[in-house]
Amino acid sequence: MDFLFGKKVTPKEQQRENDRALRKVGRDIERDRQQLEREEKKIEMEIKKLVKEGNKEGYTILAKQLVQLRKQKNRTFAAGSKVQNIGVKNKAMGANMKLAEAMSTTAKTMQNMNDIMKPEKMAADMSNFSKAAMKMDMTEEMINDTLDDILDEDGLEEESDHVVQQVLDEIGIEISGKVSEAPSAIKDRIGAPSKSRVPTDEEIEAQLAKLRAL
Repeated sequence: MDFLFGKKVTPKEQQRENDRALRKVGRDIERDRQQLEREEKKIEMEIKKLVKEGNKEGYTILAKQLVQLRKQKNRTFAAGSKVQNIGVKNKAMGANMKLAEAMSTTAKTMQNMNDIMKPEKMAADMSNFSKAAMKMDMTEEMINDTLDDILDEDGLEEESDHVVQQVLDEIGIEISGKVSEAPSAIKDRIGAPSKSRVPTDEEIEAQLAKLRAL
């Protein structure tokens, strides 16, 4: 029957089928026990009646029937207990099958992840990434050093200072030339010979104006 119409019953379906069958058996046993209990009460009432009537033979026979009936009722309790125990085991097996399926799915998932991720390849990729990042850092540092050399502000300042010094030197040369044309000894108000005088601000401005006009 498992392969009826070409379809195989799965363990999960079989477990559900077992559970349904056990519940049916349990209901049947319960129904039989209730019927036995009703018969038991009838026999007890009949025995009491016969006892009152003094019919020893009648109530003795019924008493034997009552004993057999109670034994049968106890058997239903034992059978019902076994069916319940089997039902518990059936549910436990179903739970274990679910756990097994979950573990199987988890194992397949992990295997798939390992196949996709490929730890060896990931380790190699991470190593290559680390090397590339280090190389990029070194390249960036080299570029920055080169740019610093090209755009060094200290070098620009030094060059600017050199140009300013050239201008001042040119002013000084022209001023020196003018001073050399003047009398070598100029007396001040008290008659003392004077040293070469320092050019005034107006004279310096005039020389700068001449340079700008060139």
